[in-house]
Amino acid sequence: MRGLQTLLLRKIYITCLFWCLPLLVFPRSWFVALGMPAPEPLVFVRLLGAAYLALLVGYYLGMRGLETGESPAPVIDMGITSNGLAGLLLLYFGATGAWSAWGGAAQVFMWVSMLGALAITWRLLGFRRRWISQSTSRENDLNLN
Repeated sequence: MRGLQTLLLRKIYITCLFWCLPLLVFPRSWFVALGMPAPEPLVFVRLLGAAYLALLVGYYLGMRGLETGESPAPVIDMGITSNGLAGLLLLYFGATGAWSAWGGAAQVFMWVSMLGALAITWRLLGFRRRWISQSTSRENDLNLN
């Protein structure tokens, strides 16, 4: 599943650069400079950054597992859950105007993040369907022998 490894690697880099690191280390003033409100209290922003880092570790371990022939199902399911829920939440909050008073660049960032999360979810659903069909085929082969 080379395509899955590529998707996970891209997910790791993009999430680390645009979500994890900013949430872990940006001072309040940088969020404001980017057109977002200053996060209050900052501890929740840092905790969210830590949670994203934990997800990145899961994606990395899933990539390593693919190299050794482990089932990709757990990392695929984690990605579907994480990206799917994030995409739906971003869609809901965007559609209800939650960031309509933010700066233009911040609004674009949020909408692009929503589209990216839903696109990743769609790709992961495809990998999940493919893996299930391959697993079923292997089980049928074993039962015939």
